[in-house]
Amino acid sequence: MVAARTLGLIKRAALPALAVLIIANFLGYAVVGSNGVLAWGDYRRAKEQKKVELAQLQAEQKRLHHRSELLDPKSADPDLADEMVRTQLGLVRPDEVIIPLKD
Repeated sequence: MVAARTLGLIKRAALPALAVLIIANFLGYAVVGSNGVLAWGDYRRAKEQKKVELAQLQAEQKRLHHRSELLDPKSADPDLADEMVRTQLGLVRPDEVIIPLKD
């Protein structure tokens, strides 16, 4: 009789216990999971790093856009065109003196 009572008590408590375990599991992931409350700090740091990277890329894009405007065939900058031709083709006039600069 005691065994039957104990078995009945276990059967009645099994479903609520399972529900509590499932809820505890979800709460645990909500706090310490990869998208949980504790991960927000990591997301903020990553966002700040991405903002810095974006600013650098935008500055580089602006520089390259300006350089491409200087190379427009309709109104090319003669100094830049001369510099590029000399750099890529290695052309030097006999009366020029080359002074190498460190990069």
